[in-house]
Amino acid sequence: MKKKDDETERQKKPEKRPDWASGLRQLYDSVVEEPLPDSFNDLLSKFDSEE
Repeated sequence: MKKKDDETERQKKPEKRPDWASGLRQLYDSVVEEPLPDSFNDLLSKFDSEE
């Protein structure tokens, strides 16, 4: 039963993120939002047309 109590306790407390976590999140988001290079889009188009 202790394990369940630990899980419940973790859900109640908001976890404090380390200071570097917000910077890492910003970096990740900026990479995800970058457009795909044309060469990569061309390659994906070739794969799609082969089906």
